[in-house]
Amino acid sequence: MKKSENINLELIRLHIGRTRFIIIMKSILYILLIALSPIFSFAQSSFLKEAVTKLDKALIAKDTVILKQLLNKDLTYGHSNGWVETKAEVIKDLVTQKLTYYKIDAKDVKWTVINNVATLRNTSDIKYELDGKPGELKLHVLQVWLKTNKGWQLLARQSAKL
Repeated sequence: MKKSENINLELIRLHIGRTRFIIIMKSILYILLIALSPIFSFAQSSFLKEAVTKLDKALIAKDTVILKQLLNKDLTYGHSNGWVETKAEVIKDLVTQKLTYYKIDAKDVKWTVINNVATLRNTSDIKYELDGKPGELKLHVLQVWLKTNKGWQLLARQSAKL
């Protein structure tokens, strides 16, 4: 065998070896992505749960800084009496004490996360004051959350009396 044929055979062996290596590495990467996807999903759920808890606490505390972070600019916030508010109205009505939350106790929380959108359903016991009149409600609540570059933000909320 000539020296040039040896070099060509060696180059072919190197190319085949590199191709096999790339195929093996891609396979390992795909397996890792599939294996780790539940962990990423759990992390998303964890961040979402944290955002929901922060929202309830911010509504009670009238924490406008947190509310501005958690409420999406296109928010529609529907109450069980048919009243619907925008982000600005939610914040204004809390600050002016038109609406005050004293307790938001969510139970039976169930959510679904698909890509950057999550729906959350729960049953809530609410203690509040509206226009100076105290009240208590048991509600079914549906929330739609959107994952943005600012984190999870509430895009829509609607409640119905139980």
